[in-house]
Amino acid sequence: MVEIVFLGTGGGRFNLVKQIRRTGGFRLNGSLSIHVDPGPGALFGCQMFGQDAEKTDVIVVTHNHIDHMNDVNLLIEAMADGWRVKKRGLLVASSSVIEGDEKGDRGVSRFHLERLEKFMMAKPGDRLELEREGRKADFVATKAKHDDESDFGFVISMDGCKVGYTSDTEYFEGLGRQYAGCDVLVANCLKPKEDGIPGHLSSAATVKLASEAKPGLLVLTHLGMSMLKAGPEKEAEAIGKKSGVKTVAARDGMRIDAEKFNISFA
Repeated sequence: MVEIVFLGTGGGRFNLVKQIRRTGGFRLNGSLSIHVDPGPGALFGCQMFGQDAEKTDVIVVTHNHIDHMNDVNLLIEAMADGWRVKKRGLLVASSSVIEGDEKGDRGVSRFHLERLEKFMMAKPGDRLELEREGRKADFVATKAKHDDESDFGFVISMDGCKVGYTSDTEYFEGLGRQYAGCDVLVANCLKPKEDGIPGHLSSAATVKLASEAKPGLLVLTHLGMSMLKAGPEKEAEAIGKKSGVKTVAARDGMRIDAEKFNISFA
């Protein structure tokens, strides 16, 4: 079984500062323990929602924006606690996180890269094998359209389940086809209705995504202030009706069984 645990479901700069919803990303727990987009509060979110950061196997950082990578060095500290004896853990990240963006800013320090067992830069189309101590998952990086041009989404296949994640992206032709066959698709849906913003999905665009991808379950996260005011559950219900795909809005601390779609809370 693969379990998805949401440590933060907020998005956008206003929520980031106010922390109406937390911004710690989410975890995939199966043969490997994978932390995705550890934004501000990721380490504290692990403690709050019963996740052992020191048992993390893989960290995935899709792009070099603070709400997705702020706590990556902290998570590496936790994951690689035994680095005094040997290097530990795997990082998969965009080139902007590892090498730096056009301004030279980078998300992870050289010191922390040296603590890792392995790190890999991913770009759309890459197929990677994530492996630690004989435990494996398949990783395919997908295309995203965002102002960090090295941004990517992904599809992870692990323990018989396939989980997709859009990261931050606006809608483009073919977006949904990348996630065909996913059991669960996690979509960063920042805005309600047709209230779009470049580089991000709105509810209207997410209907197109869901209609193309047809996952078993669509989960909305990275919710902005206008989405929170509109009511994420109402937006999820409308997306589900229009697309024919079962849709839920994630909440902080939500746990989802990626096989049976059972939902519980930490």
